[in-house]
Parts: sequence; C-alpha cells; structure tokens
Amino acid sequence: MSRRVVTMITAGVLLLLLGVGGSQLPVPYVALSPGPTLDTLGNDTGGKEIIQIAGQTERKSNGHLNLTTVGVRDRLDLFTAFRAWLDRRASVVPREEIYPPGKSDQEVDQETTQQFVDSQDTAEFAALGELGYPQQVVIQSVPKGSPSTGKLAEKDVVTSIEGKPVRGYEDVSNVLVALAPGTEVTVGYSRAGKPGSTKIVTTKPTDRKGAAVGVVLTLRRKAPFQVKIQLDESIGGPSAGLMFALGIMEKVGPDELTGGKFIAGTGTIDRDGSVGPIGGIQLKMIGARDKGAVVFLVPKDNCADALARPPAGLQLIKVGTLHEAVVALKALKAGQPVPSC
Repeated sequence: MSRRVVTMITAGVLLLLLGVGGSQLPVPYVALSPGPTLDTLGNDTGGKEIIQIAGQTERKSNGHLNLTTVGVRDRLDLFTAFRAWLDRRASVVPREEIYPPGKSDQEVDQETTQQFVDSQDTAEFAALGELGYPQQVVIQSVPKGSPSTGKLAEKDVVTSIEGKPVRGYEDVSNVLVALAPGTEVTVGYSRAGKPGSTKIVTTKPTDRKGAAVGVVLTLRRKAPFQVKIQLDESIGGPSAGLMFALGIMEKVGPDELTGGKFIAGTGTIDRDGSVGPIGGIQLKMIGARDKGAVVFLVPKDNCADALARPPAGLQLIKVGTLHEAVVALKALKAGQPVPSC
C-alpha cells in the first residue's frame, strides 16, 4: 500500500473520530434564541385567556401587547455550539450564566418560576396603582403560636392600630416600634367586607426593637374587580412584568393604549411602577419582529444593547416607569413624538 493511500486512510479515520467526538463532546455553554412571544391581551397556546377580569366588563382591543422571552438550549455538543455561535439569531453564553454553580437545575427552574409568579402580582399592584386604586395592608398569614391566632386571619384588611388609620406598612410599624413587648394593642380590621376590632397582647420581634403582633403583612390594591393572570407556558423570570401591567390597564383602564398597533416589550416592574433591565434584549426584539411587532418597549437601561442590533422595521421606545410607558403609548396613538432609545 502506497504512502499516499495510508495518509488518506489515516486522515479519513481522524476526520471520522473528530466528527464523532464533536457530536458527542459536551461543552459548558448554552445557546440562547428568540423564545415564545405571547399577547397579554389574548390567549395562551392552550386557548386560555392570559389576563382574566372578573366583576367588570373588559375592553376588547384590536392591538397587541406582547411579552417576549428567550429560549434556552442546554447540553450542547461542540458542533451544535459552533453552529449556534455562527447564527446571528442566537447567542452562546457560558452555562453558569443561566445555571449558577452550587444550584441544581431544578432549583434554578423553581426560582425562575417563582419570579414569574411574583412578577404577575407586582404587575397587578403597579397597574392598579397607576389607575388610582388605593392600597390596603392585608394579612398574608398568621404563624402558628402567634398572639394574633384566633383574633386575626388570613386576608383580613388591617384598617387601624391603636385608633390610627392604616394605609401602608409604616402606619403599623410606627406604632409598634414605640411599644414594649407585652403591651396590649387594639387592631381594627375588615373581614369579607365587615368591620371588626380585636385586642392583642404584643410579643417581642426577632428582627427589630419594639413590639410585634405576630402576623405577616402584604399590600394589595382595592378595586371593584378581580384580576387573574394565567399562562400555561414554561416561562420563567420577572421580565414580563411591564407587559402584564400594560395588559391589565388596557383591559380595565379608561384609555385604550395600543391604538390598534402590534406592540411588544419587556422589563421587570416594581410595586412603585419602576421598570428594570433584563437579559437577552436583542433576541427578544427578533422574536417580536418575527411575530409582527412594529413597536418595542425597551427598559431605559437596555437601550445601548438594543441599539447595537435593532431589527429593521421595529420602533424602539425607551421607558423607565410604567407611567412613562403609558404616556408614550398615548403619544404614539396620537401621532406625537415618543422617547426613543
């Protein structure tokens, strides 16, 4: 056998081994790509309405307010990672950016799922606040062994303490911090719409000075209707908060916001309406444009990344708060200038 034939056979075997190895050799990276883009004013892929309103007729809009997501492909081999790296519609990042060391995949998934649920509650609170509905201090739970056991109950609205009206956490804490443990206090409440009051002997708090009544409090908005967000998609993280809030406002607010346009966006939201930055902005814009969006709401701190590679035909609007987003959408509807990235 000639040297040339041996060389060719050897090269072929090496290429075969490289091909087999490249298709099986795992790499510590994940591939990110545009994920599902869903209209908060419509239904999920299972046909269920995403934002449901009970107790009030909701507005039917001809426009869209789409949340956007990023898809994650894990367990990459060398060749798949390389192909994704060459794809302008994908991004390859170290796996630890998505799945931090020291946490199992299940723990990460549970955290992102909880963030998604929390973002829905926060979006409702912010939206109803923007619409002017007052906040209430509500009992979230009464721990076992609490001095309030049998006196206060979950879902009670705290209306007063020691005769002083309660509208926020500070109204409760300002009274309790000045008291010694063992002091009896009178708490006014509303239960299922009926007023009541009770006397509670305070206990010593574990994390501050003063006294405590032994309940876990939360805030909610008082509105003449109920909001339920239901989404049967495997979506996690807090980045849909802004679009959920706008979707609620579109359905129950006094003004139509979309003007019939296909609007998409992203951004976390706090209870005070602040909009925060997110990851994967470029991929989310691609997914939105593919779906038909012509306008994209960008958190102000994401503008630099968004401008690095904006899809053609997609107008970028910069927002820092829910109120700014509402003002911008009204201006867009009226044909007036809007804040751009």
